[in-house]
Amino acid sequence: GTAEKPVLLNDIADAEAFISGAEVAVIGFFQEPESPEASRFRLVAGRIPEVPFGLSTSPAVLSHYGVAASTVTVFRRVDNDRRDLDMNNKDVDAEKITRFIRMNELRLVTEYNPRTAVGVMQSSFQLHLLLITDKMSPKHPERMHRYRAAAELFKGKILFILVDSNLKSNERTVSFFKLKKSQLPALAIFHVPDEEQDVLTLDEVSVEGVQDFCNRFLQ
Repeated sequence: GTAEKPVLLNDIADAEAFISGAEVAVIGFFQEPESPEASRFRLVAGRIPEVPFGLSTSPAVLSHYGVAASTVTVFRRVDNDRRDLDMNNKDVDAEKITRFIRMNELRLVTEYNPRTAVGVMQSSFQLHLLLITDKMSPKHPERMHRYRAAAELFKGKILFILVDSNLKSNERTVSFFKLKKSQLPALAIFHVPDEEQDVLTLDEVSVEGVQDFCNRFLQ
């Protein structure tokens, strides 16, 4: 059966365990579990199956997170950051809540596509590392496994991004770094404030290779 969504969080320990158990977690803080805002929140929870949703009406939990009632918060492990959306505003509908979550659900490795692009651009990270690769490749799962392991080492410092070279919408990104499909997979690092960049074409993705490339650029 499907897990109950959103999960009811009755106390601070529940909430902390819920947040630490996921790369991205969303909690709705409400005074009344049956309020119109809470039912809009439930509707959104059903639309985004891959993100865990929690709901709390506990005054202790609300005050622990410093939120007012009717707030939707996205907690991110990648930069230990959180984003709050105030729902007391009458025009916050399900569409706005969905967009807010989509824009802020950065992960250890965020896949770049038209949906996540805004969140990537608005993130607090000044350094973006892109793995530009073919997701259809039989080597993809293993590459991702290593790339994610490397991402753990730079958590909070560099935003790790996956760019699927098969997506039509990503062609501009590939050509921005002056790469051709024949040169992939490749790593590209980008310093947002001054647009400084470096590119490395790879035979294979390894944790050490990614680490060296990032450290060289950081120096």
